[in-house]
Amino acid sequence: MRLLNRSAGRLSRHRRGPVAGLLVILLGLLMAGGLFAAFSSSATAENSADGLTQSQKIEAGRKLFLLSCATCHGQNGEGVVAENGESNLGPSLVGVGAAAVHFQVETGRMPMAATGKQAPRKPAAFTEQETEYLAAYVASLAPGPAAPTKTDYDLDAVKGLSADEQRDAIVRGGKLFLTNCTACHNFEGSGGAMPWGRYAPPLKGVAKQHIYEAMLTGPQQMPVFSNNVLTPEDKRDIIAYIYSVNDKKQTPAYGGFGMKGLGPVAEGLMAWLVGIGGLVLFAYWIAAHTARTHKKEDA
Repeated sequence: MRLLNRSAGRLSRHRRGPVAGLLVILLGLLMAGGLFAAFSSSATAENSADGLTQSQKIEAGRKLFLLSCATCHGQNGEGVVAENGESNLGPSLVGVGAAAVHFQVETGRMPMAATGKQAPRKPAAFTEQETEYLAAYVASLAPGPAAPTKTDYDLDAVKGLSADEQRDAIVRGGKLFLTNCTACHNFEGSGGAMPWGRYAPPLKGVAKQHIYEAMLTGPQQMPVFSNNVLTPEDKRDIIAYIYSVNDKKQTPAYGGFGMKGLGPVAEGLMAWLVGIGGLVLFAYWIAAHTARTHKKEDA
C-alpha cells in the first residue's frame, strides 16, 4: 500500500511539472490538427464532384485557358491589343469573376467563332466541368462577381413563400423590368435592334441563371446592374416576371394581334399606318364614288 502511494505521488509531481504540461499541450495540438485535416479533406472531396481541390481546379482551368482563350485574352487574362492599337482582340478578364465566365461560356458566346459587332449565342464548346475549371481560374486572377446560387435567381427555390408573396414578387419584377429593361428587350423580353449593328437578344427560353449573370456582369453593350443597383431579390423578381409573361398558363393570350409584345410604340405605329391609314383610304373611296354618281345623274 505504501509503495502504491509513493508511485502515485511521483506521478502526481511529474504531472505538475512544466515539461509535462508542455507535452500535454503539444499532444492536444497534434490531435486537433490531425482531426481537422481529416475532416477538411473529406469535406473537400464531398463538395467537389470530381474530387479536385480548389487549387487543382484553378490549375486545370489555367491549362484550358492557355489552350483556348489566351490568343485573344492574353497569357494571364490581361487582354490583347490589336496591331493598330485602337481595339482589343480580347478584353482583360482580370476582375470579371466566375459569373461572367459562366454566362459567356455556357451560352456559347465564348470562344467567338469570328470577330464581329456582337457575339451570338451558340452551342457551348466546353463541358460543364470544364466551364467550372475556367471560372475558377479567372476568379483567381482578381476578386469579381461570383456565380449565383439557385436561391438567388429562382423564386421557386425560396422556401416559405406563399402564393400571394410570389405574385407580389412577380408584380415588383414587372415594374423593375418595365423601368430598366424594356428600352432594349421590349415588354415581353422579345429583344430588339440597337445602333451600330448590335441587338438585344430575346429572353424567351434563356436559363434563369444566365439572365441573372447577364444583369450582374453586363455583357457587351448591356449595362451592369450590380447588387448595389439591383439587389439579388430585385434580379430574382425580374426573372420571375420574364418567365411569367412567357408562360401561357400564367399569362394566356386573350386574342388580337399581339405583335410579339414589341410595346406601345410599335402598336401606335401600326394603328396609324393600318388603322387610320385604312380609314383615310376608305373615306377617299367613298368621296370618289359619290362624285361619280352625281356626274351620271347630271348627264
